Amino acid sequence: MSSDVNDSSITITCQKTGLYRGLNIPVTLISKLIITLLVVFAVALPDRAVALLTTINQTMLEHFNLYYVYAVAFYLVFCTVLCVSPLGRKRLGRDDEVPEFSRFAWFSMMFGAGMGIGLLFYSIGEPVSHFNFNPDIAAGKVQAGSEQAIESAVSYTFLHWGLHAWAIYASVALALGYFAYRRGLPLTIRSTLMPIFGKRLLDGPLGHAVDIIAVVATTLGVATTMGAGVSQLVAGLDFVMPGTELLDSAGIPRPWPLILTLVVIMGLSTLSAVTGVKRGVNWLSQFNMLLSFALLAVFIWFGSRLFASELLVSATWDYLRTLPERSFQTWPVTSALGQWQVDWTILQRAWFIAFAPFVGLFLARISRGRTIREFVLGAVVAPSFMCFVWICYMGGSSLHMETSGLAQGTILATVRDHIATVLFVTLDYLDTGALIPVIVGGTLILILIITYLVTSADSGVLVLNAIMAGGEETNERRHRIIWGVLLTLVVGSLLLAGGLAAIQKAMLIASLPFSLLMILMCIATFISLWREPSDLPAVNEAEPT
Repeated sequence: MSSDVNDSSITITCQKTGLYRGLNIPVTLISKLIITLLVVFAVALPDRAVALLTTINQTMLEHFNLYYVYAVAFYLVFCTVLCVSPLGRKRLGRDDEVPEFSRFAWFSMMFGAGMGIGLLFYSIGEPVSHFNFNPDIAAGKVQAGSEQAIESAVSYTFLHWGLHAWAIYASVALALGYFAYRRGLPLTIRSTLMPIFGKRLLDGPLGHAVDIIAVVATTLGVATTMGAGVSQLVAGLDFVMPGTELLDSAGIPRPWPLILTLVVIMGLSTLSAVTGVKRGVNWLSQFNMLLSFALLAVFIWFGSRLFASELLVSATWDYLRTLPERSFQTWPVTSALGQWQVDWTILQRAWFIAFAPFVGLFLARISRGRTIREFVLGAVVAPSFMCFVWICYMGGSSLHMETSGLAQGTILATVRDHIATVLFVTLDYLDTGALIPVIVGGTLILILIITYLVTSADSGVLVLNAIMAGGEETNERRHRIIWGVLLTLVVGSLLLAGGLAAIQKAMLIASLPFSLLMILMCIATFISLWREPSDLPAVNEAEPT
């Protein structure tokens, strides 16, 4: 596939016939080889695989924790500068182009792909974890386990799920959308580096290497989300159907329900991916958003709504007030605060970076025709506030149940022992004695976990195929089915080898090289935007695919 918009377009050669028709052979085969070797290693030598991943992971964290903090702060500054400067008036497309999707459909697909299952998993678990230890508690500003510690716990949760997280996704999406839809280059990662490396280098091995890194990082990022979601789904089913023995004595999902659930979810997601973005993914995303609002309404109506509303205001102000300081704050890895930062800040930053090629390309695909300013406000500010609301009314309410004595330590113990079930446990304390929140809320949570998992996986399959097809949305169904199967094998093998921790370690390792590419992408995008009047024409005659 090649673009003929201008003389400096990147040429990405794809097969015209055979099994790999429509795909770039080097990117596809090498990506599959790397991922297959990882699966074989994890299945054949699970103990060695976990030990090796742990060693590499620990070495990275000890030497790159400072780097991750400053890199993500750089992505947020990049998005902010583009939004507030005159460059924000430029469109991700032709000057006369209009968006393909409505704002609600756009936001639904964006939020579902970007957060979805992760927010379900951590909206209560993370603030409850920070309730007994966070930097404010360590500094003596608030007392652990007190009502004053709630605001601090929620504010630090905002730090991980707010502007920084969405700026990671938006940085990649801005670069991809700009170079693909305004400059006429293929919708793939290598195109965003054109101003730095030029056509000659990106047409060859360097360009292939860039896309391979994106494929591997995306695969492991999606695998982490799938692993967390499947574990939570099995735990939820065991909670609502006691006696099924889906969990072992330690509260860990048994292998057979884990793998069976994974196969069912991946089968549904592959079916959705085969139907494409306009049908399966779009419809499922809007359905997810409506269900999310319904679940949020259950917590608002039956939970501590007055307390949570006041908390939303105070915690948001505390977050914004301390944002500059906390964005660059680091501690020695060997200290208690350093370990806290590694376990939460660094791990989640790496998770979002590993997810960024997937979410970024998907956001670029659905954001064509929007101005850069509208995109940043809609893809960074709006979803951050949605996360704040979600965390306050769910996580904040659960903490209020603890400090008021209603939960009597049950929620705290659940987070400590088995975080996957805390959302279901919390339902028991919503309007004590009422069955409505337990039945309705539990049903909504189970459906949401399933649909968010399907949405994440099907979007991931579409994005992986787009990268390997040189930016084209290939219509070859077999490629989507093959990658659906491969994703299932990756998640299943790593879950059996070492559980969710093994997947997280592999994902963290893959995120490092892509984070370096992201810095170059931001620089290249800014350079090209700044030079646009005297550079390539802002024209792309291709219709949305």
